[in-house]
Amino acid sequence: MATVKGKSQPHGGIVRIGCYEIDRTIGKGNFAVVKLATHMYTKTKVAIKIIDKTQLDDDNMKKIYREIQIMKMLKHPHIIRLYQVIETERMLYLVTEYASGGEIFDHLVAHGRMNEREARKKFKQIIAAVSYCHSRQIVHRDLKAENLLLDASLNIKIADFGFSNYYNQNCCLKTWCGSPPYAAPELFEGKEYSAPKVDIWVIN
Repeated sequence: MATVKGKSQPHGGIVRIGCYEIDRTIGKGNFAVVKLATHMYTKTKVAIKIIDKTQLDDDNMKKIYREIQIMKMLKHPHIIRLYQVIETERMLYLVTEYASGGEIFDHLVAHGRMNEREARKKFKQIIAAVSYCHSRQIVHRDLKAENLLLDASLNIKIADFGFSNYYNQNCCLKTWCGSPPYAAPELFEGKEYSAPKVDIWVIN
């Protein structure tokens, strides 16, 4: 991972991280904020997830590093790409592909339900991306409308691998995670579960 310093404004707002000029906030979480940024030389738009390591305990830090490791492994047209990881003593910056179409959830709110042809196309893209993950023994565990992004051509880009993990076909997982409206029932029962099946439940 590269180690660089971010250039800050007097009031503390970062205006540059490495070769990326920061634009605006496009997402927020408990311990992270996502900024739209532009590469200074190529002018490529990217999304940078900014994580304050001082706010995380050891378990959450392990999850972050696992997320990074998994994203580095995944190269698929319908999965958000991780371009670069920049780390300082206090901060982590995950530079990723920018999906300019935003969340499919917001797209549906703004434009209403999709026609059957469009819905079928996007469903195939989701299936292809999830199957790709499972073929590499990786489970997402938080598939939901808010984590399905759209690129400029309105193609699916699966994002947010914060709950993802490796799995073995011969073993079950037992960690509770995911989002209640979408998660498979076994995740709420405190029982061991088959990793790929929890992703398949959400898709169905």
